[in-house]
Amino acid sequence: MDAVRPRTAASGPRRRRALIVTAALTAGADLALWAAAPGAFRELPPAYWMMAALAVVADARPHPLPGRRVSRVILPSICFTFAIVLAWGFVPALAVQLVAVTVAGARMRHAVPRSVHLALQHAAGLGAASVVAGLVSWRIGARPDLRDAALTCAAAGAWMAARHAVAALVRRWTSERRTRHRRRARADLLGTAALLLLAPVLLVAAQVSPALLPLSLLALHAVHRMVRWAGESERATRVDPLTGLPNRRALQSTMSERGPDRQRALILLDLDRFRTVNDALGHGAGDRLLARVADRLTAAVPRHDLVVRLGGDEFAVLATRVEGAASARRIAEHLTEALSRPFPMDGTPVELTASIGIALQSGRRDGATLLREAETAMYEAKERGDQVAVHGPDAAHASPERLALLADLRAALRAEPPGDGIELYYQPQIAIATGEVLGVEALLRWRHPRRGLVGPEELLRVAEPTPVMRLLTARVLDEVVAQLADWRRRGRPLRAAVNVSARDLHAGDIADRVGGLLRDYEVPADLLQLEITESALMTDPHRVLDTITRLDRMGVAISLDDFGTGFSSLQHLRRLPLAEVKIDRSFVLGMADDRGDAAIVRSVIGLAESLGLRAVAEGVEDEVTWRLLAAAGCHAAQGWFHARPMPAAELAGWLARHRPVRPGVLRGPWIPAK
Repeated sequence: MDAVRPRTAASGPRRRRALIVTAALTAGADLALWAAAPGAFRELPPAYWMMAALAVVADARPHPLPGRRVSRVILPSICFTFAIVLAWGFVPALAVQLVAVTVAGARMRHAVPRSVHLALQHAAGLGAASVVAGLVSWRIGARPDLRDAALTCAAAGAWMAARHAVAALVRRWTSERRTRHRRRARADLLGTAALLLLAPVLLVAAQVSPALLPLSLLALHAVHRMVRWAGESERATRVDPLTGLPNRRALQSTMSERGPDRQRALILLDLDRFRTVNDALGHGAGDRLLARVADRLTAAVPRHDLVVRLGGDEFAVLATRVEGAASARRIAEHLTEALSRPFPMDGTPVELTASIGIALQSGRRDGATLLREAETAMYEAKERGDQVAVHGPDAAHASPERLALLADLRAALRAEPPGDGIELYYQPQIAIATGEVLGVEALLRWRHPRRGLVGPEELLRVAEPTPVMRLLTARVLDEVVAQLADWRRRGRPLRAAVNVSARDLHAGDIADRVGGLLRDYEVPADLLQLEITESALMTDPHRVLDTITRLDRMGVAISLDDFGTGFSSLQHLRRLPLAEVKIDRSFVLGMADDRGDAAIVRSVIGLAESLGLRAVAEGVEDEVTWRLLAAAGCHAAQGWFHARPMPAAELAGWLARHRPVRPGVLRGPWIPAK
């Protein structure tokens, strides 16, 4: 697939008709020139006719540049026609240029409007150069000097300015989108200047002997190679080599170029369970599948929209003609329908689904913001189990207050040195049977400079749907492992549990980060425990399983947090390398008064016992609940009944004062009040 192929090229019968019409227009224009100024063609020297023939031959191999506009082409004939305009005037040069443009248009399969557009540009350039030469009554002779060199540069500058002025006017009249690519502009400018400034050399050669002129084709070949190399280099930096689609850099460039005159939507797709294809069929089959996904997405969107491969199994569609969230949703649903058809792979039909996030343009937000919002919406879709989610001004996470808080958090995490008010508190976990401290859970607090203390729930609600969550997790892991090393040096080793999000597990590099921290601080892996939620498992179980399996093999224990509030819990308990389950506080708080909550707590404890897992109860706030958990056989508990979360310095004093106390076990059957 060619991501930079011209999309308005004629084909088949249309191409032949375009060639006939263009040739007829060219012949008519040349006859009109001959009739209007017959004297301009009288007594032209052999050098003119030699240059005319070489101009036509040279344009059989034009130099296209990356891009879709007709102006993105360099005609080799301009060195000959520019030389003709300097030596013999505008009319003879224009006659040759029209024929050369026709040949180039036929070679590039241009439609009639594109060929006419190209002819207008070059006619304007020749006219401007002729005006500059005429103002000083100047023609390059057999013995050029510095004055001739300066005037040649002036005429070449006028040629390029006039050509691009015509191109800009045509784009404005036809509402063609403007693009500004600096690398493309440099290639265009350098190639055009090289050809135009070759003109006086050709004239000098013609004065010596016209037989030397064909040697100029070698110089033209060098220019052709230079322009082609520039185009290939540009394409390589902007095109994904596997699928042929534009890459992330091309998307960011395109989003920064297009103005806010029309609403657009960025639709980000992440393939679900793609890793299973690589595991089952091999990476070669996975690569072929990605290429077929790219083809299907390209076929499913209008030609004016941009399909991009961001990397891995992530794709994006930049829809440029949307009327709001409903319109963008319809495009996303059309994409999911296109992907829902099985992909035949070596005789095996492969089913694929995708989680899709949509971000809508609002004002003059930059492309990076739009991409970040689409990624946030995509993760929301994964977490909710939906296929499509829209990031918009009505979303709770998009409120101005929350966005401001997120910006402050990002700045605080990147502050050097850290003095941002982000603190870790530690809450002890107590063994119910013995009353001993088994470990602690690290809990996040943020003292905002204006809002005061921001609790962990609000902090995670703001950060988790965004890439800031990974910065936050990295900061917490670094501080917790450093604290574990300090406790170990002081002779009081403790196990610490850290919560990680779905975004951290999907990234895949968290295992490498944890392993590196444990090595750097010389902390045994069994002193660190990571807590994951069922919602993290639901988004992409296969990717999460691969990550936590690596962590388990390192010796890091995995705890399933908020057990009972998600879905497919039994499947997770059976398949995942877990060490414990944490009973959600919503069940523990009500177990003394609600028969249903009590039954759920007892069932979870029994299930964990049968699977060889620890059961830890959260939210234990009174002695009655503590005793009831002991009666049910729960292994450990944490809550305000024993200790509130506290900074590391206060925890040391609490540990010194703590005396293990076994709870009195309730005798006989226990029935809640209601």
